[in-house]
Amino acid sequence: MKEIPLPLIKVNQAAMVLFVLLSLVFRQPLFIYAIFLIQLIALAAGARANLLFLVAKWFLGADRLQRSDTQAAELARFNQSIAVILLGISSAAYLLGWHIVAIAASVMVAAAATAAVLGYCIGCTIYYQYKKWKLLRSRAS
Repeated sequence: MKEIPLPLIKVNQAAMVLFVLLSLVFRQPLFIYAIFLIQLIALAAGARANLLFLVAKWFLGADRLQRSDTQAAELARFNQSIAVILLGISSAAYLLGWHIVAIAASVMVAAAATAAVLGYCIGCTIYYQYKKWKLLRSRAS
């Protein structure tokens, strides 16, 4: 199973929080568009294409990342998928002038990412329940 160093995951989560906060403070959807594109490219092309990971690797150093705890790439991808969907909804809503929907979707991303940085992964809970449901469903068949 492929693993991603936890410091890279934390940088990614912190960046999402930062970009959402910047968009709210400056009332500027460009921050949402930017983080959406960064996350979408990383989701489509893989962790190696994550701009935030590339910058973080340069600052953190390979030695520190090798010694750190990790998260399963499958789980990270699941969480990133949820973030991309919500950031995509937020981006589309901004373009349509639906500011309340846009803000709500981006705040959900920021809230989940903040919780994850602090130690509770909402996406992980959803992922676990999904896998559990899938297993129970396959056993019932």
